Amino acid sequence: MAQVLICGAAIVTLSMGIRHGFGLWLQPITQAQGWTRETFAFAIAIQNLAWGVFGIFAGMAADRFGAFRVIVGGTLLYALGLVGMALSPTGLLFTLTAGVLIGAAQAGTTYAVIYGVIGRNISADKRSWAMGVAAAAGSFGQFLMVPTEGFLISSLGWKEALLVLSGAVLLIVPLALGLRETSLAGGASANREQTIGQALKEAFKYPSFQLLLAGYFVCGFQVVFIGVHMPSYLKDKGLSPQVASYALALIGLFNVFGTYAAGALGQRIAKKNILAFIYFARSLVIAVFLIAPLSPTSVYIFASVMGLLWLSTIPPTNAVVAQIFGIQHLSMLSGFIFFSHQIGSFMGVWLGGYLYDRTGSYDIVWYIAIGLGIFAGLVNLPVREAPIKRMTPGQLPLGA
Repeated sequence: MAQVLICGAAIVTLSMGIRHGFGLWLQPITQAQGWTRETFAFAIAIQNLAWGVFGIFAGMAADRFGAFRVIVGGTLLYALGLVGMALSPTGLLFTLTAGVLIGAAQAGTTYAVIYGVIGRNISADKRSWAMGVAAAAGSFGQFLMVPTEGFLISSLGWKEALLVLSGAVLLIVPLALGLRETSLAGGASANREQTIGQALKEAFKYPSFQLLLAGYFVCGFQVVFIGVHMPSYLKDKGLSPQVASYALALIGLFNVFGTYAAGALGQRIAKKNILAFIYFARSLVIAVFLIAPLSPTSVYIFASVMGLLWLSTIPPTNAVVAQIFGIQHLSMLSGFIFFSHQIGSFMGVWLGGYLYDRTGSYDIVWYIAIGLGIFAGLVNLPVREAPIKRMTPGQLPLGA
């Protein structure tokens, strides 16, 4: 268990830590290339969508062959994507590299794949806690990497900073050795009660799975809009770039505690209630942030409180999926849940750039984020966490 958690957490720290800082490149790249904010935002939106699409297939491959091969392939794509992000001369190439390549890379190096390993190797009585540890590592990566990326940009330049990161991300390859699963070596799959098709049919007919999909859409919308556009929002309001860097770092720091707490609490109380609380609280925090006078202090308070809620949806959501459907197809089902998250991410980051270019303000998107948070809190309340009842292998339950 220690090996799985240490290696998995370190991988998530690097992979998620780098991507959390992409918002710091919005203004340097658009100003240097003469692009609109929508051009940059669209590429990051495609990145999130590609992450979701490829995440489904990465999950299938990890369930079938183990996580090691998937993680190594994702790491190589990550390095290539960062190089392409630095050297792309046109918006189209930037979208293909920063968008498609890095999106595919993140599918193979982040939560769905890592959580599949955790689900297969850690018992149910510690699973939610272990997922909280892995999610907290991703948050620590944000705390560690965002200021580092800001320093690299200011000291080396935005292109050179991306090239340095392309080398750093290759450290994931040796870490992946710690997640090799001997039971799946050589493509030998575990015994399964269901085929992929049967598992998908069962999940998508189950109302609680549909509600989790809807809630996770909102999670993606909120966090990616804030993560990518908040640095520019604060600079537009006259605050220094350092305020944004510190704010993103604070989100990462406090999310270490938030995600760990969500995972630990998921062993004791209903996970659906944890999720509903997180979404309701996000809407309240955003509303107070917009009403209060803007200053570095108010930004830091907002970032700290939002950090407690940032990725804390991940452990309870994935633990509920494992609790309902079991671990046989966990990476794949988590991939579908995450695809919904990434559709929300696409909408949040793209809509932020689109509406800013047309209105000169982010206000409308902030209001949408508040309304969606209330919606997500409500749809998580009816989720049923009990394991699904299968009469015989492949036979669906009579009711959800």
